[in-house]
Amino acid sequence: MTKTAEPTAGKWGDLRLRLISAAVMAVVAGIDIWLGGPWFLALLALISAGMVWEAARLGGALSGPLRDVALPIAGGAAVGAGAWIGVPVGFALLGLVAGAVWALAAHLKHRLAFYAFFCMIAALALYGIRDMFGIVVLVWVIGVVIASDVMGYFAGRVFGGPKFWPKVSPKKTWSGTVAGWGGAALLGWVLNAKLLAGGLDLPISLVLFSVILAFAAQMGDIVESALKRKAGIKDSSSLIPGHGGVLDRFDGMIGAALVFFPVLFVAGLMG
Repeated sequence: MTKTAEPTAGKWGDLRLRLISAAVMAVVAGIDIWLGGPWFLALLALISAGMVWEAARLGGALSGPLRDVALPIAGGAAVGAGAWIGVPVGFALLGLVAGAVWALAAHLKHRLAFYAFFCMIAALALYGIRDMFGIVVLVWVIGVVIASDVMGYFAGRVFGGPKFWPKVSPKKTWSGTVAGWGGAALLGWVLNAKLLAGGLDLPISLVLFSVILAFAAQMGDIVESALKRKAGIKDSSSLIPGHGGVLDRFDGMIGAALVFFPVLFVAGLMG
């Protein structure tokens, strides 16, 4: 008797679940971004808590009250305190102290402590973008990351081709990477008129800025992939159905948020 082969999900098998989760996240994030203030800060603090918890798991911290309760609370509180203080130096000191305590308590390697620190800084940077430049600019930054990710996802699966960095991220292809840059550039071109109409005349081409942010987002993805590969796990957690963990979904946003203000500084808008 011939055994019937079980149907396989194929390379698009996770698409439906990913879309449902993405829709839920888009609604929640959209409402909080629109409301701004404490609502948006609360969302970022929650995301920061999740990223710190997952970073601790990547570093090999054992399950328990310290890893699963104290560290996430510290990660969320650090972002909230940083926004309340409003002084970069004050937040940096707070973050370094939190990172040092986190690393010692969890017995983790230094690179994971720094990674958790950068996660908190990125969350605070997103709050700063919304607070200083408004909703349109924040939506543009988020849109660049999403466009880069979506274009890379589909182009990589449709066209395939040479791998971008196979030792670190086996699934990422050059076709997907370049498509991500193209999607970001297109979004920058579309939104350029909107930003100019709103009175924000950046001293750098918005198309170029979008590509830079897209590349930074891709590097954020690469960094997280390297950490997961080092830890020998596929996903940072299973908190988000179809997407893995918080870091799996926000790794690109970390990269883009971290370079946003430095690019403006180099371009001469901030000093």
